[in-house]
Amino acid sequence: QKKISDVLQKSAPKPGVPADLQNLLTQHFGENRSVIEIEELKLSDSCFLPANDLSHSFSSYLKEICPKWAKLRRNHKEKKSVVMLVLCSSALRSLELIKSMTAFKGDCKVLKLFAKHIKIKEQMNMLEKGVFHIGVGTPGRIKALVEQDGLCLNSTKYMILDWNWRDQKLRRMMDIPEV
Repeated sequence: QKKISDVLQKSAPKPGVPADLQNLLTQHFGENRSVIEIEELKLSDSCFLPANDLSHSFSSYLKEICPKWAKLRRNHKEKKSVVMLVLCSSALRSLELIKSMTAFKGDCKVLKLFAKHIKIKEQMNMLEKGVFHIGVGTPGRIKALVEQDGLCLNSTKYMILDWNWRDQKLRRMMDIPEV
């Protein structure tokens, strides 16, 4: 009997496409929503930036999709919000991405938005007191911050899903049931 991890090990990773996210939304909400509500969930392809074709490092990918980053960073003055939000499957992956984006960041402030060793109240206080440009974290913590009005998404221009990365069990972020 084959295990999914054996099958995934043999298959080459392929970049995510907008249809992947659309299918996931339809699967998740399909049973609980009417046809009209599901239609409202559909995002046009213009909402999506080109996916990382796996030939770029994370830093070079960010430079490609956001060439005017310096201007966006300078103009962002709102507290409790970020310009770029990066969603990862785990705290360790979040730290890895933060370290790998050093060439892209410039002099912007990055906020870690995950639960490991950081209380939600601390993160809410930091968001209220300072201006942050990039937030990198897990879906659960970001959802909690948004629900408690600790994080406002009005000025968020980019939301990046760490779609292709696989953990030790070879699961992508969207393969984890809790996500």
